Amino acid sequence: MAGIPPAQEEAKNFPGLLFIPGVEVATLVPDGEVHILGYFFDPSHPTLISTLERLQHSRVERARKIVEKLKALGLPLSWERILELSGGDSLGRPHIAQAMAEKGYVPDLRQAFLQYIGRGKPAYVERDHLSPEEGVRLIRIAGGLPVLAHPLDIGALPLEPIARRLKRVGLVGMEAYYGDYTPEKVQYLVGLARKLGLIPLGGSDYHGLEKGMDTPLGSVDIPREAVDRLLALVPRPLTAR
Repeated sequence: MAGIPPAQEEAKNFPGLLFIPGVEVATLVPDGEVHILGYFFDPSHPTLISTLERLQHSRVERARKIVEKLKALGLPLSWERILELSGGDSLGRPHIAQAMAEKGYVPDLRQAFLQYIGRGKPAYVERDHLSPEEGVRLIRIAGGLPVLAHPLDIGALPLEPIARRLKRVGLVGMEAYYGDYTPEKVQYLVGLARKLGLIPLGGSDYHGLEKGMDTPLGSVDIPREAVDRLLALVPRPLTAR
């Protein structure tokens, strides 16, 4: 949450730009993760802050345990370097993967996950988590609009049933125009969103990581009609900055 106020101030330097506060909450299900995006929430909401702080602490403890496991596997890493790579942002496995690539243990970040730190791999560590329903409710409690992120990457769960479940507790949309999804995948997701009465949204999911690991920022186009539908759900007046 700390990054939202300065970003909001910076947005004022760009006339006509509408700043949208956002958050991504990782929730866990058997054999996978379901990520919930939140838009237009109150970043100062106490329940949201306390829950995210608890999850953030869990991420740090998880990262330490992963580093310990990697050391036991003969792959020692500098904890200080991992903190540097996080840049003060939410510490996670991608930063550990970056440190592994720097040391030459893996050729790239993707291989770090596939071989060592992905689910079911030798250095994987479970962490404190919310259920997908709890993630949706958390965004709702803070006055936000919950959206299902990268829905084709939620593990072995069938997509339609989980999307229906989450809609019942407040989900308003799901990403369809996402990252490197093929036109066929986009078409399927747009159709499913319409079938379920959800808004087909999207984004690049750019994290500023290794070149080739991210879809370039701003490279994913979202129809204006989808954005307008999301804006129409915001319960308070919006002003462009």
